[in-house]
Amino acid sequence: MSEELRVKRGMPSSHHGGRDRERDLATELAELARSLQREADSDAIIAGFVHAALELIPGVDEGSVSIVLGRRNIGSRGASGDLPARIDALQMETGEGPCLEAAYEHTTVRVPDMAHETRWPLFGQRATQAGARGMLSIQLWVEGDDLGALNLYSYRAGAFTDESENIGLLVASHASVAFAEAEKNRQLREAVNSRDVIGQAKGILMERHKITGEQAFIVLSMASQRNRLKLWNVADHLISSGELPGTKTAR
Repeated sequence: MSEELRVKRGMPSSHHGGRDRERDLATELAELARSLQREADSDAIIAGFVHAALELIPGVDEGSVSIVLGRRNIGSRGASGDLPARIDALQMETGEGPCLEAAYEHTTVRVPDMAHETRWPLFGQRATQAGARGMLSIQLWVEGDDLGALNLYSYRAGAFTDESENIGLLVASHASVAFAEAEKNRQLREAVNSRDVIGQAKGILMERHKITGEQAFIVLSMASQRNRLKLWNVADHLISSGELPGTKTAR
């Protein structure tokens, strides 16, 4: 990274020496960890660490978090601009690229120059045309066939170095912990909300038909199977409309 760009991004001058750089980076990462821990929403956390990646990692021009489902469907979250979304779309169209293949096998994938990329020739050619010359993909999590990766892009070839990769791994490690905590809290809130909704629906059926809570749950379960809907959706439909899905109240 040029000295001018270091100053522009508020990074320490390369003339200050390695210890100053390490000390400043440690301070920045500690602040990143604190700021991410204050966020309860996963989208806010993603936006926060993508912004931190642009500020802290040498060579980065654009960034996003790519979510891959079933090793095929890929989408961008927290994108810093149009380029990340275009590259993710290209991976979908071509069926190849760092997120869809190598990132499942390797923690980190670095592409020095898209124009000379041989692992994914079609993707590399089209990504170069889109404006991405360098790419650094860092795995955040893998759950079965689902993947989360921090994707970083450069408009010029050879921008990403070993330093870029090392700092990127540090940023990603802080981010993945914060994101996992936020997702756990979200799932807990959803579970509590689901129980509340199902409980309300059971209460409606118990009052209406003078049945027990267990019998009301069976009624909801049967409606869920009959209509191929999740139990929560059946309960929510009953609460909002007064009817089970697929039935009509006699007028």
